[in-house]
Amino acid sequence: MSNASRPRRLRQLLALATGNWLARGYLAVFAVSVLAMFLFPESGVASSPLLLTAPLSLLAMVLPLGPGTGGGGVVEALAIGSWVVWLLLCVFVNAAVLGALLTRSATVAPTGVRESVPRVAAPSEREGKDMARPASRRSQRTRALLAPAVDNWLARGYLAVAAASLGFFLYAAYLLPDPGFAGIWPLMTTAPLSIVALLAASPAEWASSPDWLSPLVFSVGAALSGLFNAVLLGLLARRLRAGDARPAA
Repeated sequence: MSNASRPRRLRQLLALATGNWLARGYLAVFAVSVLAMFLFPESGVASSPLLLTAPLSLLAMVLPLGPGTGGGGVVEALAIGSWVVWLLLCVFVNAAVLGALLTRSATVAPTGVRESVPRVAAPSEREGKDMARPASRRSQRTRALLAPAVDNWLARGYLAVAAASLGFFLYAAYLLPDPGFAGIWPLMTTAPLSIVALLAASPAEWASSPDWLSPLVFSVGAALSGLFNAVLLGLLARRLRAGDARPAA
């Protein structure tokens, strides 16, 4: 990436993070959650800013930063300041992702496609096409929805990290005698929807089921959550790439 393109990329991210009602609504909800955190520090809403900025904000849990860091006044101030900067960055990225979800980019027709002369099909051929058309349309629609998750390096890199964390969890859950807290990795990398998968796969829900079923339910939910996140990241990458392709004014 050239030095000249970096300010333009930042402006694009800022426009996506504030350019539509979905992104601005997310920022407003986050601001309310921060206010609630200060008003009710002992309640469950105190963790709302962390959950609203997942999955990036949850990665800070493995770093020695944030409130409660020991080492004196200066060290604590630097740790809390770094945590606040990281949280704001997570808010900015998530707002840009949501903004990209609603931002429409201009579609360019593929070049080199020649128009062919329409041909009148036979009745039997028309019937076969009519039967195959709904299935074809559904498959095309599915491929179009999932394409942003695999057609750019940002989404593919995220999918690789999510797959590695999920693979480690499955290995620990089914092959190790004590999996420990292996589930925290796919939970963090595929949040926030993975929290719903965790609740759905809680032991209380599957108390009378085999032991192998609960990890499987959580794995399926985490995989779907990761795929959803990858689609959103892919949409963000597409918007940024479309902005770079436009000629400068």
